Amino acid sequence: MAKRKRNESPERQALREMMAEYLKDNPIRNGNDVNAVVREMMSVILEGALDGELDEELGYSKYDYRNKDTDNSRNGYSRKTMHTSYGDMEPDIPRDRNGEYEPHVVKKYQNTLTQDMEEKIISMYAKGMTTGDIESHLRELYGIDVSDSTISRITDKVLPIVKEWQERPLC
Repeated sequence: MAKRKRNESPERQALREMMAEYLKDNPIRNGNDVNAVVREMMSVILEGALDGELDEELGYSKYDYRNKDTDNSRNGYSRKTMHTSYGDMEPDIPRDRNGEYEPHVVKKYQNTLTQDMEEKIISMYAKGMTTGDIESHLRELYGIDVSDSTISRITDKVLPIVKEWQERPLC
């Protein structure tokens, strides 16, 4: 029986070759290494998306001053710690000189990439865990510190629903 050939796009083939080259110099020995590689890839992809957003916002790409049609320009990067299910990462967030750039991929005060984090907190709260229990549980699972006040702010979203459920007629 002949080997089946992969039918993939040129982009996917290029990505596969790039990863093979990366893995030659950075061998994977365990699950932590896999997490580190995925975290690094996510950071690079995120930074690329943010740079693209700033290009769109300013109307010209980096080093393309001939097409610059604005008095605003790039102004370096700032670091932001993002919590992911693969661990913390610190992508470089581009800035503009006038401070008008508002990223869409990563919102201004967003510090987590796991969109279901709030849902998990609400679920734990609905199951009767205290805010302190939830805080220690998140610290154990994700290695992140979430204050009681943050958890309270999140659980306040669900309080009206919980109250309505508690006061529902039982017959």
